[in-house]
Amino acid sequence: MKISSFIMLSLILAGILFVVNGIQAAEQYPAKPITLIVPLEAGSDGDILVRPVAQKASEILGKPIIIVNKPGAGSSIGFLEVHGAKPDGYVIGFGAIVMITSKLTGVSRLGHTDFTQLGAFYRMGTNVFGSTKTKRPFTTIQEAISFAKSHPGEVSISSASKGQNLWVAVMAFISRVGIEANVIPQAGAGGLPITQIAGGHADLAITHFPAAKSQLDAGNIRFLAVLGPERIPGYPDVPTLREVGYDFSWEATGFIIGPPKMPKDVMDKLAKAFEMAANDPEYHRFLLDRSASPFYLPPNKVTDYLDERNTIVREIMLKAGILKEK
Repeated sequence: MKISSFIMLSLILAGILFVVNGIQAAEQYPAKPITLIVPLEAGSDGDILVRPVAQKASEILGKPIIIVNKPGAGSSIGFLEVHGAKPDGYVIGFGAIVMITSKLTGVSRLGHTDFTQLGAFYRMGTNVFGSTKTKRPFTTIQEAISFAKSHPGEVSISSASKGQNLWVAVMAFISRVGIEANVIPQAGAGGLPITQIAGGHADLAITHFPAAKSQLDAGNIRFLAVLGPERIPGYPDVPTLREVGYDFSWEATGFIIGPPKMPKDVMDKLAKAFEMAANDPEYHRFLLDRSASPFYLPPNKVTDYLDERNTIVREIMLKAGILKEK
């Protein structure tokens, strides 16, 4: 055999081997643990609700999914890390409406279209809680709103960090009910505002139910109103904001995201695992016990959903004078 023919044959065989190895590598995914970055502090609502679905997905995939909390800067620190990761499926993240709010408020350059969407897995209404420790321990939402209207700027409301979904919820609430208040942003998500009112450092907080339940059970805070469309089971006396005369509703939704340009086979495998985990009856019970709702959306439906939310949030921010989209 001529040397040139030998070299050509060697190159062909090497190419075949490369393709076969590539196929095998893809078929073997995942071959090692997966990191799931949660851009919120441990104990926040999203953190609480993503952990069991990640555990279920881990069991389905046969490899550990390790939760890493990266809070700060309106969740943009965690989102930047997910966005900049190698798109091989070994770094994914928890996404929420804050992907929209952080971009619209100029906190982050990244929005929901900058990531690979892997599916939605829950949604949850937002609620107003009051402190029982301040000099103004409001007993009803009507009392709190009435006092705030007659004493502009005196009522303090603890919120998530600027750019977070819950911060926007606070700003939209203030605008919609027509009050002036002292908004105190915290360097995190829903858990820290609850800590603030439980310690008597603020009058009100707007957040989700999971982060509030332990302090509610301890009597340190009071459940004043539901910003979602219906009352929460187990709390039949707590009205929705619409029931007391204000046409306003706000909810949060959780997603799994990945870096841009993920290979389709890896994306499909992750999406299928999280679909099975999100639809697991045990996870549904977990959500309902925490006043959240099952809400699965496949990847191809998530972007449409977020586009619609982006339009709604943009309008709210524009009216509130806080739109600073980069």
